[in-house]
Amino acid sequence: MPRYILTINQRDSREVGDLVGELLRSLRPVDTVLPFQRSVGDEAIGIVPDARTAVDAALIALRHRRWNVGIGVGSVGPVEPDGPAAGGGEGALPDTQSLHDVGGPGLVYARRAVEEAAKAGVRVPVAVDGPDEQVAEEAQSVLRLIGQLVLTRTDAEWAVLDLMVPGVRGQQRPVAAELGITVQAVSKAVQRSFWNEEHACRPAAERLLALVDAVQLPPSSP
Repeated sequence: MPRYILTINQRDSREVGDLVGELLRSLRPVDTVLPFQRSVGDEAIGIVPDARTAVDAALIALRHRRWNVGIGVGSVGPVEPDGPAAGGGEGALPDTQSLHDVGGPGLVYARRAVEEAAKAGVRVPVAVDGPDEQVAEEAQSVLRLIGQLVLTRTDAEWAVLDLMVPGVRGQQRPVAAELGITVQAVSKAVQRSFWNEEHACRPAAERLLALVDAVQLPPSSP
């Protein structure tokens, strides 16, 4: 079965120091197959169960404006004692929950994706890689559009949005009361931030991510 692997590394550690611990705390609410954990240096890797969760985790990281986010879609498995990781199994992972015991094509795709996200000139630092390169590029394009909305929000807008739940009607009045602002101010924050548009577009990104490994091809060497 396909897995969704996120490799996330810091863009500005020389200027502000290592913030991987802060990233890991922000990702704790995310449902994982293998918990997000430091891999090496200022980088973290985690494996999530589905495309929706991969989108959620990517946007959490992008929100902080400090991270390159690579999403790899492909199989993973335990590292064999006398060789490379088993890449073609049914997706079973070792019980240790340690990244060092896991390998496979999905991790290769995630590595290539984060390297793409980190390239100079990439305005929204998220990338996708997997067996179907064309679908991966389409998923990446949609994620970058959504990511641009996330990256440009102000702290005041996030104060409102963090209290909102997608698809629930009648939220603006209680949110305004909790924050001590007017309903009109809440409405303006929602509109300016394109929050409704973001959540309308997320299913498209999720569907495309779910199709990335449909052809089941192994990755070529970087």
